[in-house]
Amino acid sequence: MRNKRVRSLAIVFSASAVAIVVGAGAYAFGSVGTAAAQRDRAVTGAGTTGESAAPGPAASPTRSTAVSPPSRRTTTPQQSTVPDPTTAPPAPADCQGGERQREVESALAKIDEYEAVTVDGVQTAADCALIKKFQSRYGISPAKGMAGPTTANVARRIATSMSAEEQAKCSVSGPALTICVDLTQQTAWAVRDGAVVWGPTVVRTGMAGGYQTPNGTYRIFGRNKREWSVPYKVWLPYWQAFNGGIGFHETTTYLHDSFGSHGCVNLLHSDAVSLWNLSTVGTTVKVFGRRPGT
Repeated sequence: MRNKRVRSLAIVFSASAVAIVVGAGAYAFGSVGTAAAQRDRAVTGAGTTGESAAPGPAASPTRSTAVSPPSRRTTTPQQSTVPDPTTAPPAPADCQGGERQREVESALAKIDEYEAVTVDGVQTAADCALIKKFQSRYGISPAKGMAGPTTANVARRIATSMSAEEQAKCSVSGPALTICVDLTQQTAWAVRDGAVVWGPTVVRTGMAGGYQTPNGTYRIFGRNKREWSVPYKVWLPYWQAFNGGIGFHETTTYLHDSFGSHGCVNLLHSDAVSLWNLSTVGTTVKVFGRRPGT
């Protein structure tokens, strides 16, 4: 009887030992599985929140990649120092857009030196500066950057006169300098060897009532830096005659008024000087088109 009790106790002890060993093994394998599962979740989550993974090409499926655990440090997002290209500084208070803003922008975009203007109908500081520059160059007063009717009219005429279609109306050939006077656009330019070497710029020609500047091909026959006009009792700076008493000269009044000359081709001061320095006696002058209203 005693021997049976001893054997029973031995069996119990053996079973307990097996249970302890099996339990310990199960715990060990369970820890490894849990750790592996955690690593898998870390790999899967990397790059989905953007917190700790930089964007880039996906990792190769044939090679394991060690992934660091996400940082627990709280970071403050930094604002970008790169300016937004769609945002432009607003126009200053004393240079707001005018009633012809988009029209002026569209014309300036076709003219050298002013093509940087943005055609959107919205005045910005950059637009204001370009419009002021244009107004100053072409004698428009006041040159404050506001896109009004005079600025729009002048810009359109200059842009049109820069087109190949308009310039072809002068039909210039040969190496000699030719001055083209476009009565329709009230502009002028000079061509040599097929290239424009002066202008286009604005002019004012003869008004209605018998003072129209006549069409034709002429040559400069007389020049004087300061010519006295007998009938109109006024000095004519940088005078260059090409048809009787009709010639080029610096304007003595505001070029952009609604009237015209008595037949001469009036020029802004800077244009009169540059044309004087470019041309000479014998230079060909071609006058074509018709001034509106005449």
